[in-house]
Amino acid sequence: MKDYKKSIFTAKLHSGTDIEHNVYTKGAGPVVLIVQELPGIGPETLRLADNFVSQGFTVVLPHLFGPIGKVNTFGNTLRVMCMRKEFRIFEQGKTSPIVAWLRALCHDLKAQHQVPGVAVIGMCLTGNFAISLMADDAVLAGVASQPSLPVNHHADLHMSQQDIQQIRSRLDNQEPMLAFRFAEDTFCQGARFEKLDQAFNDDRQRIKLQVLPGKGHAVLTRDFVDELGHPTKQALEQVVAYFRRALTP
Repeated sequence: MKDYKKSIFTAKLHSGTDIEHNVYTKGAGPVVLIVQELPGIGPETLRLADNFVSQGFTVVLPHLFGPIGKVNTFGNTLRVMCMRKEFRIFEQGKTSPIVAWLRALCHDLKAQHQVPGVAVIGMCLTGNFAISLMADDAVLAGVASQPSLPVNHHADLHMSQQDIQQIRSRLDNQEPMLAFRFAEDTFCQGARFEKLDQAFNDDRQRIKLQVLPGKGHAVLTRDFVDELGHPTKQALEQVVAYFRRALTP
């Protein structure tokens, strides 16, 4: 990660607790915030980030947990379960406190880069966070890839009713955000997408829910196949085009 600029960002959670995390930035252009998935910021996540940089975006990677530049799913699971101030991975009908920190970061990036707003990608553990952040006017586009919270409650959402209403209101005036999952994914099951569909698409499409064939899990990282016409390649192409429309005046 030697090509990334490292900084520290501090913000308060709703409890009033100050939280700080390292933030890594690379590129020039419209800002895309990629929130790490459970395995960590490993080679696959950096490949995704470099793809956006090569296409003229600024990529921001907040480092929330785990060893940087490596993948450690088991170790990171234990870390996140211990980070109760920031993550509530079993919580139903509520959002993890870390979303407040991410929201503050989005506002900081908007001001720092002097842009109308930013785009957000959340994956797996952080997939739901991308949906929650759509309630904020600093976020102009969002992608929820295999949103997997709350853990063990596949037919529930990791956000409150108040959050849902605010997100719906924002998305009423924007292009639908994107969400992806594999058809046979056991972590992000069909019940999760059915619940999202009920919560957001009852009267119009606010989230474009897309199911890819196969048994994979990480659509944009570990299970991404860089081949023309492959479903994951097509998904990434959709994301890039969506972000260009949303972020380019």
